[in-house]
Parts: sequence; C-alpha cells; structure tokens
Amino acid sequence: MTDPKRTVDYLAERLFEAGCRRAYGMPGGEVLTLVDGLAKAGIEFVLVKHENSAAFMAEGDYHRTGAPGILVATLGPGAMNGVNAIANALQDRVPMIVLTGCVDADEAQTYTHQVMDHGALFSAITKQSFRLTVDSCDIIADRAVTVATDPRPGPVHIDVPISVASTKVALPMRRRRADKSISIPADGPDLAAAKDMIATAKRPVMIVGVDAMNEGAGGPIQTFCETFNMPFVTTYKAKGIVPESHPLCLGGAGLSPLADRSLIPFVQSADLIVCAGYDPIEMRPGWREIWNPTRTNVIDISPVVNDHYMHQSTLSFLTDTGATLDVLAKGVASNDTWPAGEIAQVQAALAAAFPTDDAWGPAAVIDTCRQTLPDTTLATADSGAHRILLSQMWACHEPRGLMQSSAFCTMGCAVPLAMGAKIASPDRPVVSFSGDAGFLMVTGELATAQEMGLKTIFVVFVDASLALIELKQRQNQMKNHGVDFGHHDFAAIGRAFGGQGVSVSSREALETALKDAMNADTFTVIAAEIDRTAYDGRI
Repeated sequence: MTDPKRTVDYLAERLFEAGCRRAYGMPGGEVLTLVDGLAKAGIEFVLVKHENSAAFMAEGDYHRTGAPGILVATLGPGAMNGVNAIANALQDRVPMIVLTGCVDADEAQTYTHQVMDHGALFSAITKQSFRLTVDSCDIIADRAVTVATDPRPGPVHIDVPISVASTKVALPMRRRRADKSISIPADGPDLAAAKDMIATAKRPVMIVGVDAMNEGAGGPIQTFCETFNMPFVTTYKAKGIVPESHPLCLGGAGLSPLADRSLIPFVQSADLIVCAGYDPIEMRPGWREIWNPTRTNVIDISPVVNDHYMHQSTLSFLTDTGATLDVLAKGVASNDTWPAGEIAQVQAALAAAFPTDDAWGPAAVIDTCRQTLPDTTLATADSGAHRILLSQMWACHEPRGLMQSSAFCTMGCAVPLAMGAKIASPDRPVVSFSGDAGFLMVTGELATAQEMGLKTIFVVFVDASLALIELKQRQNQMKNHGVDFGHHDFAAIGRAFGGQGVSVSSREALETALKDAMNADTFTVIAAEIDRTAYDGRI
C-alpha cells in the first residue's frame, strides 16, 4: 500500500507519467483541488480566456510533444464552452483528457444550480466518459490515457466530483497499462496476394492519412515509395509526413475541387492504390468511391475496421502502417513504374493550378509568408477559403508543420492552436492564418498571448466577409445574405492587447512586417487586406 494521497494526486501523477506537462482551461470553485493536484504533480496550469480556446491550445501542445492534451473546465457553462473543440478532437483524432468538475451525486439530488449530466453529453463527443471514484482513481486515469491514445486517438472525459477530488486514500501498487505492441500482417494468402500486386503494378499510387501520421510512419512510407517509385498524395492532416519537396510528392488533398481536377483522374488511372493509414474523414464527397476495387487493386492499411464506406478495398490489413509496409516490401523487386512521365505531368498541372506569382491577394500572402519565414516555421490554419488555398500551397518540411481542423472544419482554431504550439516549442517560429471572422471569435486570447509572453505571428485575411460561404452563394446564383460584416482595424486590436499590429496590402509591406515580427519581443497581428472575390477560381 502507498501512503494516503488525494484522488486527484493519483490522477495527476498518471497524466504526468503519460508525458503531460501542461493543462489548459479556466478554473471554477469545483476544480480548485484538481488544479492543485496537477500543479503538485508538475503539470503547469495555463489560464486562458475561453475553454474552447483552451482545448485547441491543448491540441497544439500535443502536436509538439506527442502527449495527450489536457483541458480543465468547471461544471456547467465551463464544460459546455469546450464542446466544440472536444468534438473536433474526436473527429480529428487528437488524444485529449477532458477534466471537468461536478457536484457530488447526493448533492445533485436537491442542488440544481449549474448541474447537468456531463457524462450524457460527453459520451457522444468523446471515446469514453468516466466518473472519478476514490478506490479506482488510478485505474480510471490509466484507462483514460489508454483509450485516448489507442487507435484511433481521441478525447476522453473524466468527471471529478468535488468531495472525491479531495478524499485521501492509500491504494495498492497496481500493474500499469502495458506498452503497445506493433502489429504486422500474418503470413498467408492475403500477404502473398498483396506482394504480387506490388510486384506487378505499373501505375501505383499511395494515399496517406492521419492514421499514418499518428503512428509516426513517415520513414517507412518514404522508403516504400522510393523503392517502388510510387507517388503519394496526403490528406491535409498528413502533410509533411514525408517532406513535400520530395520528387514523388503530389501534395495535399481534401477540400479543393481545383486540386481534384488533377489528382482524382491520376488516382483513377492507377492499377494499384495503397491506402496507408488513410482516414477519409478529412475528404470532401468528391472522393467518395472514386475507384472500383474489382477493377483496380486496392490495399488498405488501417488501425480500425472500415466503417466509413467512403471507399472499398481489394485487401485490408488492420495493422500498423509502417511495419506493414516494411513487410510488404520484403522480397519484392522494384518495377519500372509510370514510364511516360505522368508523375511530373500531374505535378506541373498542380503547380499551374496554384500559381505563386500573383501581385497581391491570398495566394501572394501565403507565398510571401512561406518565402520570408524560416523553413522551421510551424503554421496553423483556421477554417475558410484561405485554409483550402493554404493547404495546397504551404509546403511542409516535417510532420505537423501545418496544423488545422481538417475533419471537423471548425472556425476559431488557428489562433489557440498556434499559441499551444508556441508554448510547447518556444524556440520555433509559429504563424497562424485566420480569416477575419474566425479571428474575431478568439480575439480575447491575444490577452493570453501577451500574458504568456508569446511571440506568435497572427496573419489575418481581411475581406469583411465569410468569403467561402459568399463564394458558394454566388456559385449557386443566390443573393448575398448573412455573410458580410464590418471592416475592423485588426492591427489596432493587436496593439490594444499589448502586441504589435500592422496592416499590409502589398508583398513588400508584408515581407517587412514578417521580418519585424520575427525580431519582436511580443506577438504581432498582421492584417492582410484583400478583396472578397480574390478566391474566385483559386480553390
């Protein structure tokens, strides 16, 4: 038996063992003991201005450290404020521990102020919801981390009753969760058939997704593609799993009809498609059933069973992506693939679709930032028209070099994602890209950036419109309704919160602002003034 400790101490110690070093949120009286326990275990509590932002900061932290993010929220309205970002973590496969305070069960029979059934709500938007108990507090903590990090990763909720949090208990030493083992396909007819498909393919292509990113499969993917001269496409979340400067890289795919005009016909021309950890939750409907596995060989490597029905496969392996690719390549000779120069042709078509030589506009903003900022820059993107363009144009040199809400596509994520990444990696340059509407949703977090001493660069595309929705209205011959708002001085907002702020309307001015931002001792808001029709024909 161990010496008596509070239940929250056991919980916090297990989270520390899982690599967690920071928790993000806004405390209420119901979580004070919990916050104290986290601090005692060595987990810093980062005070933010809104729980939704806190969850995205926790995600940004995860992308840099690999440890589950932690969100702390008090009961009722605090817990509800985090719902958007928690649901995002579920769809975007982000491991997160959501800690909420709650009143004790007996108290809730007669005291109803701010009381609601957290478990009923969070069970719908998390992988699992627990209620902390005294005698099993350590087991619940271990189970929460295991569920959050097992394939596919996602958020797990733990409701912490007030009296349970402070109760002291001496628990026996228990066996901790076992280390995960890497699974590989077993010898048999399916493995032999897959190897034969690879050996005989003349036009193979690979589609790489977030599952492969979460498994850290970049090295095996690069080796496999190089061995068989197999070009690859990534989802937006998987950008950079192999550097996008690689000659076999065809860039990202997901939401751009313009990119799809080149990518989908190329994929459909393949005689072998390898889906490497490809989770199609990121893809628009245009990618649904684009191939026929009865006519084209399709090998699907995934950690979980296909229940999405966005595509079908000839062979499926429920195994680790990297280990499976290593096994599939063993003993298979390379082939002379794509002999007519088709890879270079599709790369040229994509480059022509997203030119970088505009005098000004969203593409010029992205290109100027990419050329001016160091290759080591970490970037985040909010949802909107700019994100589609950015995801096609922003070259990633490393995994998670561009962070975004790719499956849930929620607005207001880029600023807190960037702040979380900057907190976890203070020596790396970090830039966030937001539309003006998304930026307004989270402007209060500039106060957090100032208080934390962050030197993050916040680029805002200013067109006083929900540009993507306005574009869709015009494409459908609809009248303009509910998409326009005021033209605000975002540079002044940045200065008002204690940072630098500058408005730009040319490449030269933007380049100067970026260089000044990299040398600043505070955060910088750069308001890039563009026309609302600047995305026409560009995404």
